[in-house]
Amino acid sequence: MRRFPPERIVCLTEETVETLYLLGEERRIVGVSGYAVRPPRVRREKPRVSAFVSADIPKIVALEPDLVLTFSDIQADVTAALMRAGLAVHAFNQRDVAGVFAMIRTLGALIGEPAKAEALARSLEARLAAARAEAPAKRPLVWFEEWDEPLISGVGWVSELIAAAGGEDCFAALSREAAAKDRIVSPEAVIEAAPEVILASWCGKKVRPEKIAARPGWAAIPAVKSGRIVEIKSPLILQPGPAALTDGLDAIRAALFPAQAR
Repeated sequence: MRRFPPERIVCLTEETVETLYLLGEERRIVGVSGYAVRPPRVRREKPRVSAFVSADIPKIVALEPDLVLTFSDIQADVTAALMRAGLAVHAFNQRDVAGVFAMIRTLGALIGEPAKAEALARSLEARLAAARAEAPAKRPLVWFEEWDEPLISGVGWVSELIAAAGGEDCFAALSREAAAKDRIVSPEAVIEAAPEVILASWCGKKVRPEKIAARPGWAAIPAVKSGRIVEIKSPLILQPGPAALTDGLDAIRAALFPAQAR
């Protein structure tokens, strides 16, 4: 029998896991993505049932969830398989900051705790507004590298957080493209953009600043000349949830304005 509000929830991406913990509703979670790391205790407390583009469907079914939470078209096949197995699935698809706040509020409604979700969303909105208000007038030009081969620029929420922190995304116009393939840029385009700061977050692998600096022609880029190549850890910025709006935003601010972060 499927219950409402759902008492047994499986989360196949990190941001819904973190949100439920922040809402104090982690008892409902019975399975998580293998990438879930926030809060750290989640790795000890909850069974891992999926990667990002694949999931252990029989294991999820055996958990008898009332609700499974997925994210984006990249998980479309997993979502379809879960539905064919008779499970209730809600697929989120937030790609900008407004979408993150909508996700939090929607999740609160789905679990019958809209007031808790509203309080969390409002606290994060206030934090973001404070960052915008404190941003210096001089805005450094930023290249955000979401992947290195090929070069992929930052997705919507990343670009917005760069702006909130006080920077200017070189390729802000591309950030509206949800698909990574539509955000591919050439090395020459980055050279021409002449960013003052390079932020990199290669999803699933460690950033190598020396590799970035050694690219043909990149020695002329102001950020490379000044050694301002900074890794932002993927769990902080590449999941569209609370992490990006808190530690992710703080990491961007520290990279753009290191003197203020001391």
